[in-house]
Amino acid sequence: MTENVLDVLMYLFETAGDDGVPPEPDREGLRDELERAGFRDREIDRALEWLDGLASRRADEVGEPPTERAMRIYGRDECIRMDTNGRGYMMYLEQIGILSAHQRELVIDRLMALDGEEIDVDDIKWVVLMVLFSQPGEETAYARMEDLVFEDRAWITH
Repeated sequence: MTENVLDVLMYLFETAGDDGVPPEPDREGLRDELERAGFRDREIDRALEWLDGLASRRADEVGEPPTERAMRIYGRDECIRMDTNGRGYMMYLEQIGILSAHQRELVIDRLMALDGEEIDVDDIKWVVLMVLFSQPGEETAYARMEDLVFEDRAWITH
């Protein structure tokens, strides 16, 4: 199996989404479930670290909100890993009100914490869903993002 951290996270997210509650907080139980699903120890450890990073950072801890005229300038490493399409998609999500500037920073932090060289728009969509799912009071933004994620995939199943 050639999975990566995002595959493990997506598996957890999709199984948590079935009953609408986050996965069991018992780390050993979670690890056992992931091993039974066929994931390797290295990816399981990295996914659990990624989740710990998400839990430790909240959107309201990022700092002062940017002014209306502020513009996000991506760093060199961010530009290397996230191409123009990805950065444009992040801006689009912010412009249509799915992400706040604080949430955008949390999403970027979690994207950069993923393994792999390139971050594509699909990776961004899934990480945005996971970040919104983890934040209380973001049900509307989550539902709008879920529509965007699954409307793009609808043609695949037909």
